Amino acid sequence: MATKAVFSEVKNNGIGYWGILGAFGGLILLGLWAFTYMHHHGHYVTGMNNQIVWGMPHVFAIFLIVAASGAANIATIGTVFGKTIYQPLGRLSAILAASLLVGGLVVLLLDLGDMGHVIEMAKGHLNFKSIFAWNMILYSGFIAILVAYLWAMMDRSKIAKSFYKPVGYANMAWRFILTMGTGSIFGFLVARQYYDAAILAPLFIIASYVFGTAIYTLLIMATFKLTGRELGDSILNRLRYTLAIFISLTLFFELVRHLANLYATEHHGVEAFVLAGGGKISHLFWYGQILLGSLIPLFLIWCKKLANNRTALVAAALLAVIGGMIQIYVILIGGQSYPLVLFPNAEVSSSFYDGVINDYSATMPEFLLGIGGFALAIAMVIFAMKIFKILPVSLADAVIDPHKK
Repeated sequence: MATKAVFSEVKNNGIGYWGILGAFGGLILLGLWAFTYMHHHGHYVTGMNNQIVWGMPHVFAIFLIVAASGAANIATIGTVFGKTIYQPLGRLSAILAASLLVGGLVVLLLDLGDMGHVIEMAKGHLNFKSIFAWNMILYSGFIAILVAYLWAMMDRSKIAKSFYKPVGYANMAWRFILTMGTGSIFGFLVARQYYDAAILAPLFIIASYVFGTAIYTLLIMATFKLTGRELGDSILNRLRYTLAIFISLTLFFELVRHLANLYATEHHGVEAFVLAGGGKISHLFWYGQILLGSLIPLFLIWCKKLANNRTALVAAALLAVIGGMIQIYVILIGGQSYPLVLFPNAEVSSSFYDGVINDYSATMPEFLLGIGGFALAIAMVIFAMKIFKILPVSLADAVIDPHKK
């Protein structure tokens, strides 16, 4: 049985800690400038238009929200499935999940057009026929569960301990519903042929595990390196092979989705566009999502000559994050780039871009807004490490897995 973990806050007050926090703070300020600029001038200054209404900020936002669900899965493995080796990772898992969710939602604020609309939404003016309205409840509920989860993990009282398992189960169930809801936004949007597939809901659930595990792995490796804490191979290999399994499952679900679309005649056009004739979209799919984001990370993880190689693990996790961003881009932008099929089996031509492949190029403010949301999420985690005892003092093999030889 693993030794009980000891937690502590980050006690480094030197230039290293504040320098890193300051660097992320600079990115947040750039994101704030982009937010203000786009809010003042409107969507006119973005690459979005009447055909591409969800752009690069939405790619960042959806990625962060989906990754938040996956990051919380690390805590679930320790709580729900009783894997004691994962339990010391639970506090950081919950903090990272909450931070990623907040970062994603901040980026999405401009999607409502005007900040006044946010205030109206907060007053409870929600259309419950819309999945977007339900998502607001799911997001706020997820934050509440994560707060309760952290309390149950950090409070040593008997009352907190009695809630540990139930809150863990609630966290797992809520994550499934939240990520399924995000995937269902696209899966049941029948107007867009690349979205119209119920398999997108489970695909988003599996993809969330890839995104969250990859970000968590990079974060814990960087944090333990910079704070001088020992991180053994036992826990890293658990994260390594967990990441590989989720990448493989994501590839499988993508294969099934495309084969199903190729079977249905009505989807032949959009499949030909994404897989072969979409130019940038096709290149991003094959070289970005499949090769860089999936096959190369799997090679870096499963190659026997790279066993216990931490540089290879960092590269695999980083490529998985980049591949995940590309995957969301291909789904979101690629799905909108292909024209709406208003009249099946008929050639459509008009002055309103009907039947025309839609082009989209993100502007710098869009990139800065998304990067700012990402930076906000990581900065929140770094700040939380300073004031809360969420990091184990050691995750050495002798501590986390004393029976390992």
